[in-house]
Amino acid sequence: MAAAIRYDPDNSDAPRLTAKGSGHVAEKIIELARRHDIPVREDKALVQILSKLDIDRQIPPELYRAVAEILAFVYSANEQYREQQGIGSRV
Repeated sequence: MAAAIRYDPDNSDAPRLTAKGSGHVAEKIIELARRHDIPVREDKALVQILSKLDIDRQIPPELYRAVAEILAFVYSANEQYREQQGIGSRV
């Protein structure tokens, strides 16, 4: 099982669920993320909850903390990637 979220603070108040699936679909979500250097984090409990949401739905407030942890992970992974590539930080 896999789920993908996107957060665009300029256009949305909260992250949105952009993809979800199991089996082959989950494998494809993960493959596409890795191909595009999007960090992947395993959190089975959160994926199970996210899989119950409709695609393109904003993440409900009760999940903000869990999603905030994922966003912190992604920001950290992006910073490490930029350091490895010799790219300056973006603010």
